[in-house]
Amino acid sequence: MATGNGILTTTKGEEEQSILISEREIFDLCGPVHLTAIDWENVAHRRSVAASLVQGVYILERDKQEKRQGNQALAPPWWKHFQFELYRVLVDDVDSCIFGAIYKFTPSKSYFGGSKDKSQQFVIAFRGTLTKGDAFTRDLQLDVHIIRNGLHRTSRFETAIQAVRHVVATFGSSNIWLAGHSLGAAMAMQAGKTMAKTGVFLDAFLFNPPFLSAPIERIKDKKVKHGIRFATSVITAGLAFAAKAKNVNTRSGEDTFVALSAWTPCLYVSPSDPICAEYIGYFEHRENMDTMGAGVIEKVATQHSLGGLVLNFMGKECDEPLHLIPSANLTVNLTPPTDFKEAHGIHQWWKPDLLVESKKHQFT
Repeated sequence: MATGNGILTTTKGEEEQSILISEREIFDLCGPVHLTAIDWENVAHRRSVAASLVQGVYILERDKQEKRQGNQALAPPWWKHFQFELYRVLVDDVDSCIFGAIYKFTPSKSYFGGSKDKSQQFVIAFRGTLTKGDAFTRDLQLDVHIIRNGLHRTSRFETAIQAVRHVVATFGSSNIWLAGHSLGAAMAMQAGKTMAKTGVFLDAFLFNPPFLSAPIERIKDKKVKHGIRFATSVITAGLAFAAKAKNVNTRSGEDTFVALSAWTPCLYVSPSDPICAEYIGYFEHRENMDTMGAGVIEKVATQHSLGGLVLNFMGKECDEPLHLIPSANLTVNLTPPTDFKEAHGIHQWWKPDLLVESKKHQFT
């Protein structure tokens, strides 16, 4: 059993063993135990379930690292509480770590108290970077691939997208969720964009997804912040127009961006988390530009990265930045965090007293 001080106690014959573990891994201590029945029409319930299933992937790998099996395993409550079963684990072929899981919804007859319309049949979830154990080195390599816009070229992503395609091909695309946190959110976003390009639009719950750019959102002065964003948009749009005039190939990226506009993933970000906070300004700035009559400029600018356009002019190919997405349901956590760990953590997203602001941004 687990005690409140983070000590896991087990009995083996006459010998009692105590294993020090993190309370954050124990569902009964820090999970959304207040959710005893799920209303699938409730966005907070859906968010909490998706975040818990992502946490289940984290704990699966931690169980593996700490050799916790049977009654000592801490991962199962993170999905069993919501009537899921573990359908399959996703393992990285480089270091054999568990980076994802496919869950199947198997509710009892008495579980439902309301509508089933919004419930899902399968959830494909991906964890973020683990700073403990053997997985750290490989996770860090994947983080670097995100910075270089090369996540889609990695073997881990290939394993992930094959799993997504398998579930879609076997069970259909309806009632299938993608979910991920941090590095895992990038993985889920890449998978969602890849499927959307083929006309398959999967629900996606992306917690603290990386947006790698200058930290403009951290600037407190709104006029300075808007001025920087406005100048960047004008320069980016100008380079895009110049590229067209010189027949520099940018058309395929623009076509892809427009084609993705029908896919609307759910993004969950914290203003205090520099890894994902730029999504707030990214979508807010598009609306500000439209309000001030510069919507045409921003419509062009938002489809490109400034660095990518510069590389194109130099005759070099540049992969599409992962953060360039046309549409999203953006949820911002307005509850002030105590530190960066809390601002970037997965645990914030199932708190019952969470204060959030949500808005749908649709590219047209």
